[in-house]
Amino acid sequence: MRHFDDAVTARANQNFVRLAMSRPMLSREYEVELVQRWRDERDEKALHELVEAHIRQVVSFAGKYRNYGIPVSDLIQEGNTGLMLAADRFDPEREVRFSTYAGWWIRSAMQDYVLRNWSIVRTGTTAAHRKLFFNLRRVRARIAGYADDALTEDQLGEIAEELDLAPRDVAHMEQRISGIDQSLNAPVSEDGELERQDLIVDDREDPESSVIGLCDAQSRSRWIGEALDQLPERERWIIRQRRLKDETPTLEELGLRLGISKERVRQLEARALNKLRNSLEACPAAIGDLIAAA
Repeated sequence: MRHFDDAVTARANQNFVRLAMSRPMLSREYEVELVQRWRDERDEKALHELVEAHIRQVVSFAGKYRNYGIPVSDLIQEGNTGLMLAADRFDPEREVRFSTYAGWWIRSAMQDYVLRNWSIVRTGTTAAHRKLFFNLRRVRARIAGYADDALTEDQLGEIAEELDLAPRDVAHMEQRISGIDQSLNAPVSEDGELERQDLIVDDREDPESSVIGLCDAQSRSRWIGEALDQLPERERWIIRQRRLKDETPTLEELGLRLGISKERVRQLEARALNKLRNSLEACPAAIGDLIAAA
């Protein structure tokens, strides 16, 4: 079934390309007329005619980016989006053909799509990384050939100088794009039905243990809350400050706030902890670090 779907997709792409390449080219005068009709009158027929005449550009750019592991149909779709944006923003008063202006938008849309979907460059896509990513293969092929051998220091330096980047950036990107993404659904062998994802170990806690742990945590919180409510207000406040805060104040700091000595604070804390232990004897699971001796 998958092979049938792939064949249908391939045929649809071929028909689309054939149709796009059969569209007649527009003269400069008629191109300006179509743009003005769309800009001033929102004439959708003019927009469609303008866009259809330049879909050949989309197809051409898609061919340039097909080696990045992205389906050509997806690239064409993104390129069409860029083409539509170009048609909506083009100023016919400029001394430039629409095809030149649209080319920038088409290329930008496809590059953004590649960067968003190619796993190894989803992070760190600054302008410099973008430039390096889309030019490294071309410059590398000219300087080092098409072999898969690692680049020498001289080659890295030459590439870095041409792209106006640091050699370490070139080496890092070279390492990243030399990796190959592999599908988790790829079969392990030709004969079996076992897939790569079947061999990945899940180290996460199983759902049953997670639920039990959550229930236990909720029970402990409830037990401790009820035990704290039984303490006098000052002792409860000391326990909250000393045992339930991310940043624990010192005994001296609490003594200054309460107007008592730090030794008296220590005594009140110890007495409160003993009361908590007595309250929680019926549910020992709740006794932990909170009521551990200081």
